[in-house]
This record gives sequence, C-alpha cells and structure tokens, in this order.
Amino acid sequence: MPTSSYLFLNGLRFHYLNWGGEGRPIVLLHGLASNARIWDLVAPRLVTAGFRVLALDQRHHGLTDDADDGFDFPGIVRDLHAFIDTLQLEQPLLVGHSWGAGTVLNYAAARPAGAAGIVLVDGGTSELNAVPGMTWEQAEQMLRPPDLDGMPREDFIARLKGWTGDFYRAEMDDIVLAGFVIQADDTLRRKLPIPKHMRIARAIYEQKTAELFARVRCPILLCPASAPGPHDERAEQFIARKRESVARAEQVNPQARTIWFENTAHDIPLHRPAELAQAILDFGRLRGISD
Repeated sequence: MPTSSYLFLNGLRFHYLNWGGEGRPIVLLHGLASNARIWDLVAPRLVTAGFRVLALDQRHHGLTDDADDGFDFPGIVRDLHAFIDTLQLEQPLLVGHSWGAGTVLNYAAARPAGAAGIVLVDGGTSELNAVPGMTWEQAEQMLRPPDLDGMPREDFIARLKGWTGDFYRAEMDDIVLAGFVIQADDTLRRKLPIPKHMRIARAIYEQKTAELFARVRCPILLCPASAPGPHDERAEQFIARKRESVARAEQVNPQARTIWFENTAHDIPLHRPAELAQAILDFGRLRGISD
C-alpha cells in the first residue's frame, strides 16, 4: 500500500501517493476531475518491476489544496516541475492520463532534458482548435461535465457500473469517489467545481499540440483507447479525429510510438491496468529508461 504524503509547492499543499521502490522514478498524473488513486491498479505492478513510483494529486484535485488560479498549462507545468525538483527526482519517466497526458507533454516540450520519457494515456494528442469549423462554443458543450452535485452515492455507483460495463469491479468505487467530497447526507459534491473544470477545458482546447510534439526530445509512448465499435455518427467522428491526431503526432515526432488499446474506454488505468503497466514497462526497457 502507498504512503499518503504532502508537500508545499507554489503556495499550496499538494498530496501525493508514494508507492515506494528504489529504481528510476515514475511520476503518475491523473486526468481532469480525477485523482491520484486512478493509478491504484497500475502502480504496484511498476514497483514490482523495479521503479520508484509516485502519483500526484494536481491542484484542486483529490487531497491537494483548492486553488483560485494556475489552471493553464504553464501553471500546471510549474507545479509538476516543483514536485520533481523538491523531491530531487532525476529524469523521471512521466505518465499522464487524459489531461495529465497534456501536462506531461507540455512539461517535456518546456524542459527537453527534464524527463527520461513520457507516456500519454488516452490524451495529449488532440488539437480541437484545429478541427475545421470547431469553435470554443462548440467545444465547450462537448467538454462540459455532467452536474453530479447532490447525487446520492448509491445512484452514482449504479451509474458508474453502467459507464464501465464489463470492465467494472467493486474496487473502482472508492477510487472514483476519491474525486468527490462525500457530504453528511451521503450525496456527492464535485471536488473541482464546474467553472474551474471549464477553465482547464479551455486550456486543453487552446493548446497547439503539434507544436508541442515537435519540441519534445525524449522518447514518447502513446496509449490511446479505441472505445467499443462506434454506434453512431458522433462516436465515429470522435474515433476518426483521435486516430488522425495520433497519426499527426507520430508524423511530427518520429520518436513517438503507439500502442492502441482496442475495445477499451477512456479510463485505461482502471479498465486495463495489467496491460497498461506492461506497455509502460516494455517501453522503459526498449528505450533504456528502466536502467
């Protein structure tokens, strides 16, 4: 089991899970409105393989302090750099899921010698502002999360079972619920309020992804998910855009290699933890990162 630890960085108290290990450090970053526990099923496998593993709660997420600002990528990258620098982690392998993938991509672009490699798990490749005809108003509707405040915990767990389908396991409940505040009446309140969520979503929309990939000098592994076969035109367009963005990343940066997680939904760390851990380990060995 990990140790729950805290650091003061950039004026906030940051929470992280220290999984131990004595090898090269791996820093795991969760996605938007998630938390460090999304790596609970992946991290032990990485420790067993000889890595030192740490999972960070990003600002206003999980058990890290609330924040009023710093939600753009430069601010989030400052947090990650402060975490790495304070713990004196020498050239860690950075693994990010969803928004966390965008964070590690921005970090590697800003600090070319800072990471031994980066792994982008179903995120970090899209460039919504470059989609023909796409406006922020359209993207805002696509990226806005459901309003779950006040939902009874039991109802949320029932909905979680529906979202995850055959991938569901009971241990997911506490992992996902760690991203919420459980109120006295056993209803949920979002840890990250929707207005702040949408400030991060705007940063995701505005980033120039291709330019970032062109600036990265370390090895890159892309782990996109291909959700179970498209059932409607919107889903088909979404998967097509994802495949185009991955192909563009590979074209812009020849160091990027891709492992598609077919028939898998977005939360790969929960749905396919063994396969994801193995992909990270194989990537580390292939690129000499585990040395």
